[in-house]
Amino acid sequence: MTRRRRARGTALTLALTLAVGALGGASAAGALPASGTVSDTRTGRPSDHARLRALLERVTTVDGAPGALAEVRDRRGRTVLTSGVGDVRHRTPMRADSRFRLGSMTKPFVATVLLQLAGERRVRLDAPVERYLPGVVRGHGNDGRAVTVRQLLQHTSGVPDFLQYLRPREIVADPLTHRGTRELLDIAFAHPPTFEPGTGWRYSNTGYLLVGMIIEKVTGHTYGEEIRRRLVRPLHLHDTFVPGRAPGIPGPHPRGYARPGPAAPLLDVTAVSPTIGGAAGELISSASDVNRFMAALLRGDLLRPAQQREMMRTRPTGGTDGRAYGLGLESSPLPCGGRFWGHTGDFLGFETATGITTRGRRVTVMANLGPGASDAQSDDIESAVKTALCGG
Repeated sequence: MTRRRRARGTALTLALTLAVGALGGASAAGALPASGTVSDTRTGRPSDHARLRALLERVTTVDGAPGALAEVRDRRGRTVLTSGVGDVRHRTPMRADSRFRLGSMTKPFVATVLLQLAGERRVRLDAPVERYLPGVVRGHGNDGRAVTVRQLLQHTSGVPDFLQYLRPREIVADPLTHRGTRELLDIAFAHPPTFEPGTGWRYSNTGYLLVGMIIEKVTGHTYGEEIRRRLVRPLHLHDTFVPGRAPGIPGPHPRGYARPGPAAPLLDVTAVSPTIGGAAGELISSASDVNRFMAALLRGDLLRPAQQREMMRTRPTGGTDGRAYGLGLESSPLPCGGRFWGHTGDFLGFETATGITTRGRRVTVMANLGPGASDAQSDDIESAVKTALCGG
């Protein structure tokens, strides 16, 4: 449900790219618009976002995405930049209030709920998964007695990622198919662990499916109900939804597209069963809501101090780019100095990223293309986040 340089959690992105290519241009949505004109809606005192505008325009021209959006917030106010279109058939401009699928940006929400439960002493981070889900993590060397809750949250558990083993052609050919969590776990645990628990780092969406199950076991409610009760309602996140089986995106939203091949028409993949993501990536939200959530999280409004420290205690992810992963949050260096906290995400039809500095400047970026987007799109989305956070 996420990508980093096509390396972290790329099973969905890469595998679906191959699958879409195999399907050809069936149900194609049409050609890309020629224009990458950027619109700008501001509240508060205006600031110079020339570089950010240029990056969004690049996403929707050179990189080939139909549309893109970025919302930047700081102490002076809010700026929303949009480029391109939300619907290539009708050439409808990208709306500033668009809702979209978050993909792995779901994980900070899920991790926050789990850490709230830890603060209430209903879950122990260093307890084995077996304590909460007896017999669930089993098969081919996978053992819930050896894996801790913390390791699931930090991607150090070694549990295999179910997205590595799905038959991607089936997902794209029938995107409305319901896939239960148990079905996805069976796919994962038919394979051996990636490494011994705690000895490495590798992104695993399976871990967050298990975290969602732990939340349900402890509270008696689904993880989605707990997100609504603990985060959506208190923070007034009116654009944020846990869709369950509902295939549509409620309210104003762009169409989501996949690209079957370099010269192929776009494929409209807006309607899809969110169950392929579950607690690892199914949320729908808006840039405004994500920024509001990230601000509350970094201010310490959502977690007790001890759990806030645990969330932000990171370990390197093994690359050369200085990234480190905490519990549902990633820390990355900024070109202007310092670091920021955030997450990236992919889901059928969308690529997303969010980031926030310790001073509260935050940004959320979205493009309505994936899989089939270029590496350049991912690079420019990342650059847009860093540019916005550096104030340029």
